[in-house]
Amino acid sequence: MNKLTNIVLRLVVFFGILHFSSGVVAKPDMGWTKKVGARSIPIGKKVYLVNDYGAVNDSSRMSTRAIQQTIDVCARAGGGIVKFKPGVYLMGSIFIKSNVHLQIDKGVLILGSQRFEDYPEIDTRIAGIEMRWPAALINIIDQKNVAVSGQGKVNARGKFCWDKYWAMRREYEPKGLRWIVDYDAKRVRTFLVQSSEDITLRDLTFSNAGFWTVQLLYSKYLTVDGVTIRNNEDGHGPSTDGIDVDSSSWVLIQNADIDCNDDDFCLKAGRDWDGLRVNRPTEYVVIRKCIARKGGGLLTLGSETSGGIRHVLATDVRAMGTSNGFQIKSAATRGGVIEDIHFENVVMDTVGNAFLYTMNWNPTYSYSTLPAGYNYDSIPAHWKTMLQRVEPAEKGVPHFKDIFINNVQVKYARKAINASGYEKSSLDNFNFSNVKVVAANAGDINFAKDWKFENMEIKAADNSSLNIKNSTGVKQ
Repeated sequence: MNKLTNIVLRLVVFFGILHFSSGVVAKPDMGWTKKVGARSIPIGKKVYLVNDYGAVNDSSRMSTRAIQQTIDVCARAGGGIVKFKPGVYLMGSIFIKSNVHLQIDKGVLILGSQRFEDYPEIDTRIAGIEMRWPAALINIIDQKNVAVSGQGKVNARGKFCWDKYWAMRREYEPKGLRWIVDYDAKRVRTFLVQSSEDITLRDLTFSNAGFWTVQLLYSKYLTVDGVTIRNNEDGHGPSTDGIDVDSSSWVLIQNADIDCNDDDFCLKAGRDWDGLRVNRPTEYVVIRKCIARKGGGLLTLGSETSGGIRHVLATDVRAMGTSNGFQIKSAATRGGVIEDIHFENVVMDTVGNAFLYTMNWNPTYSYSTLPAGYNYDSIPAHWKTMLQRVEPAEKGVPHFKDIFINNVQVKYARKAINASGYEKSSLDNFNFSNVKVVAANAGDINFAKDWKFENMEIKAADNSSLNIKNSTGVKQ
């Protein structure tokens, strides 16, 4: 052994670096990534000014009806641009129609109403089950060829929703009802695309969502570009996800900057019995050139996985102070297959788990049991949906496979890898290449199969090695 080699080996031991090299990772075809995003945008040039229909720009009174009337007139004329004079507008739910471009320019501030009655209930899906729920502040439902854009701001002022939730949570948890409180609280989303196609959302700044900020549900050919989300201005809002892609396909998300209090970029596909009934996947999704600041995860798949999540590329993204980096989470009643996921060209700084994979996420929320003393016949319909058992039980077991992680740099993580499958559903074919992680602890891998490492290093402050259990084809 020469002198240089001896020095290098001493440095490796001193810094607690684990290096893996066990085969070259082969990637599947990615040609689909060029086909994502809206295929068209509204081309009408005629401008319809909301102020001409009675909207006021000093927030002195509600302008919902006037804004909606402007949108309807524009749509009936075949489409065009709906605009605002500079100022502050107070409104509840509005519904944008096909071929309409809603333009919220610099100098325009939309304030969401803080009265639940200004958000009519609609048929929708929320947190994985279909039910009646308040409409969002801005809605695109059963429409085609719509754009919402501009340098303006939308402040949902969601604290009235947060306060309701925390009050209900304090009441529900002692009764054994943690699993249903999120559904009973009926908090307001900010921007909803549902059962629509060729939709573009560009450049707006959203803040203080009452619940999820942007939900893309049952839709296809969608573009979200240049959006900024800031959900921490008025306090810590629970479940204020950034962007949720929910049983939708051919989606492009780029140039987004998110600071929220739950998952930043999240892909979902239904929950438990109801999600398996609907059985609609999220697929063909590209997320690129984005930043996640505070939040639950830079990229999260789940926890609603029932319809399956596949063909996903997240590239050139950053996590800065995010709770977790790349996480896949589900539960033993969710089912669904997570496959062909690509996470590459990523930088993470000060995160919890760099890589978190679990099939038993948050049990007190994930598993529904009706406490003693409740009459099943008299409980709400959505409670019964949540209590419906998946049969056979094996159908509820999720599967994670064919995951590709490449060119990732992580510093100041709490744990490098936190991965746990089931004996009956191992974590299969996870591929790490050109990955370097600096963490307090190397982490754990449990019930995994055929993991490949090519040029992977973990520098653990506590000099730990990965704790690998109940696994085959996973070597450090």
